Amino acid sequence: MQPALELRSYSEEVQAHQHEFHQLVLPVHGQLEMTLEGRAGCATESRLALVPAGTKHGFAAPVDNCFVIADIPTELMQGIEQWPAFQALDEPLRHYVRFLYSQLQCHQGGAAERHMLHLLLQLLQQRHSGAAVPSDQRMLAVRSYMDEHFNQAITLTQLAAVAHLSVRQLSTRFREFEGETPLQYLTRVRMQRAQWLLQATPLSVQQVAEAVGYTSLAAFSDRFRQFSGQSPRYFRQHAAR
Repeated sequence: MQPALELRSYSEEVQAHQHEFHQLVLPVHGQLEMTLEGRAGCATESRLALVPAGTKHGFAAPVDNCFVIADIPTELMQGIEQWPAFQALDEPLRHYVRFLYSQLQCHQGGAAERHMLHLLLQLLQQRHSGAAVPSDQRMLAVRSYMDEHFNQAITLTQLAAVAHLSVRQLSTRFREFEGETPLQYLTRVRMQRAQWLLQATPLSVQQVAEAVGYTSLAAFSDRFRQFSGQSPRYFRQHAAR
C-alpha cells in the first residue's frame, strides 16, 4: 500500500476492525473513544492514538469531530509497536496537525502529501529516539496497575510507590507520557467500564458502582454524570433503545 493522509469524521456507532498497516489518529477537534486489544483509551486534541498493524480496535465518537488519519505501511515505520498507544501531543505537534488539516482541506494526494506524512513521522521518531526508556517502563507499570485494580481504592501515594517516584514526580511524568493525570486516567477507565456494565449486564447501579471501585453511590453518580453528561440510569435507558 501507499502511505496516505486524509481527513475523517466518526459516528457515535461503535465499530471495530483491524488492518495490515499502522495508523495514526490525530484529532483536529472532538475526541475518539477507542479500545485497542481490549485496552480503553481516548484520542483528544492533546493526545494522538497509534494503532499498530494487525491490532483489533473499536472506536466511536461524538457527532462533532474531525481527525487527520495517517495510514502507514509497516516497512516505513519500524519499531512502532513499542510506542505507547496513546501519546501526548506537544504544542509543536499540535501546530503541525492544524497545518495538515488546512492543507488537506484544499487538496489531497501527490508528492506534497507524501512529504507532509514523512515529516510527521520524522517528528514523532525524533521524540521517541530521545525518550527515557526507564521512565516509560515506570509509567507503563503505573498504567497497568490501574488497569488491573481499578475496582479497588487507589491513591496517588500507592501509584507513586509502584513507580518508585514521589507523588509530584509521578504526576508530572504520567501527564507527559499519557496526556492526562493518573487520577484522570483512572476515572476514565472506571467510567468506560461502568458504561459497558450498564449496557451489557443486569447489575444494579449500586452494583456497577462497587464493581468499578466506588463505595458511595452518590459519588459514583456524580462522577459518571461529569464524564458522560448523563446519570447512570438515564445512560442505561438510552443505551437500551
